[in-house]
Formats: sequence, C-alpha cells, structure tokens
Amino acid sequence: MRRREFIAGLGGAAAWPVVARAQQPALPVIGFVNAGSADAPNGDPAAFRKGLGETGYVEGRNVTVEYHWLDGQFDRLPALMANLVHRRVALIATPGTTAASIAAKAATETIPIVFGVGDDPVKLGLVASLARPGGNATGINSLSAEVVTKQLGLLHDMVPKAVRVAALQRPGNPNAGFILRQVQEAAHVIGLQIHVLNASTSHEIDAAFATLARERPDALFVLPDAFFSSRRVQFATLAAHGRIAAAYSLRDYVVAGGLMSYGTDPADRFRQTGVYAGKILNGAKPADLPVVQPTKFELVINLKTAKALGLTIPETLLATADEVIQ
Repeated sequence: MRRREFIAGLGGAAAWPVVARAQQPALPVIGFVNAGSADAPNGDPAAFRKGLGETGYVEGRNVTVEYHWLDGQFDRLPALMANLVHRRVALIATPGTTAASIAAKAATETIPIVFGVGDDPVKLGLVASLARPGGNATGINSLSAEVVTKQLGLLHDMVPKAVRVAALQRPGNPNAGFILRQVQEAAHVIGLQIHVLNASTSHEIDAAFATLARERPDALFVLPDAFFSSRRVQFATLAAHGRIAAAYSLRDYVVAGGLMSYGTDPADRFRQTGVYAGKILNGAKPADLPVVQPTKFELVINLKTAKALGLTIPETLLATADEVIQ
C-alpha cells in the first residue's frame, strides 16, 4: 500500500467515532415546571429525580430535565408552555402546580403531561376519569381540597376559644374557590366565622398581615397554594410577630416556625411524578396510568411556636401528631 493511501486510510478510521457520536439520538427532554422557587423544600427536584431513578432514568445520563421556576409569576405560563410544545419536549411535569397543569393541558393534546394537583383532576378537565385518564395527562391528586375540613377542625382543637378565623387565599389559584367553599362549610358546622383575605404577591402577604394586626381574628387558616409555600419563612415570621395562631397544609411551614400543619407529604408527590414520567418515557401511555391518590396524611406541630403564642396544646392533639417539633 502506498504511504499516501495508508495515511488517508488512518484519517478515515479516526473519523469513524465522530460520525458514530453524531448519529446517536439526543436525550429525551422533560420540561419541569413549578410555581415556587428553587430553594423551597416542596419544590426540591431531588424527589422527582429519585422517582425517575426508580424507572431507570438518571438526569444527564439518559434524560435531560429543564427546570422552570415560576416564583409566583403565573403570567409566564402561556409563553413557557408554548415554548416547550414548540420544541417538542418528550414530557411536561407539573408536580405541584395546578395552574401549570391546566396551562400544559391547554397547550398540547399530544405531549405527555404528569401533573400534581390538589383538586379533582376530572373537574379540572385534565382527565376523563381517575382510573382511566384517557388522554395525554395523568398524575397525582393530593386531595388538598378534601382535607381542609380536617385542617380547620384541628386548628379549632388547637385554639378552642376561637370564633373569628381569617382565611388567606391566592385568587389566581384554580383551586381557591372550591377550597374556600369547603372551609366555609366546615366553619359553619364548627361554629366559626370566616373572614377572607387575598394575596398574590409577597407585598400583598405583608398587607394581609397588616390587616390581621388591625382586625385581630382569633386564628388564621392559610389555604393550600404552591406560591404561599415558597414564602413559608415570611408567613412564619409575620405570624410570630403578630402573635397569631396559623394552620397550614404542609410540614415545611412548621419547620420554618409555623404553628401547625396537616396534609400530604409533597416529597412523595414529586417522587411519584418522577416514577410516572419514567414509565411514560419507557413506553407507557398516560391514558392507561390511573391518577394516584395519597393514603397517608401527617399532622405536624411546632411546640416552641405554640409556647411563644401562649397556647396549651391539648394532650389528645399531641398524642395524634405525627411529628412534634421542639
């Protein structure tokens, strides 16, 4: 073989791996959308990645996850979803945001969606039924709307002399109207008077607590909301400063200094979202994956906060608590 031909042959061989790499398919992309901020415990994607791992997917190795944190800016949703659909991502995950789940469903009828919502996904128009979703979406229903009656009852147990209770909601939350009706119905049975306050921004949360300082209700009930949970430290600080007993839906509030919470474990919801995302990437159809509903709820009480508020926690309440933070 001539020297020139031999060198040319080596050049061609050296090019083979480059060609092979170029022909490898790109990793599937998951568009992960959450209402809160990246530093919020209930927005931590670690549980989502754990769920993906249970189905054989490791971020950066065989799947790419794009994280989009709304930080309460829900007006970004239409453009964000339109962009994800335009780029034809493999899947859209909205593990803790009802508004994002609805926006995703409105944006596409073909790209799979794995949601996490607090209200009935059938009523929200996300699925045809819980057992057989029947479309391009499935996910987890955390039953936030259904457990508010229990939450309000526990708050009344904590503050038995309470008569006037403020209920704080974010009007833009698609669940807000339904949950508030549940609260008002439960309050009527217990004999409580509900005064509704609204807040959609951090500044408006401050303003709501300023109203509480003037009107002095006996307790505060914070409706479940992903944006509110991303402001858990703000809530705990303002409630402590105003010396108001407040009940929440997530443990994260209580860890931050809030008085009490009752609800599901958000980490498990994110993990299950990851599991469903992995199953769909492996070939399962959202239409055939039933909507998951939680079976475990947790009552968490911050004993230090209760003492600071001058509250004596009933022994029966302490005995039923899943966790008491000292």
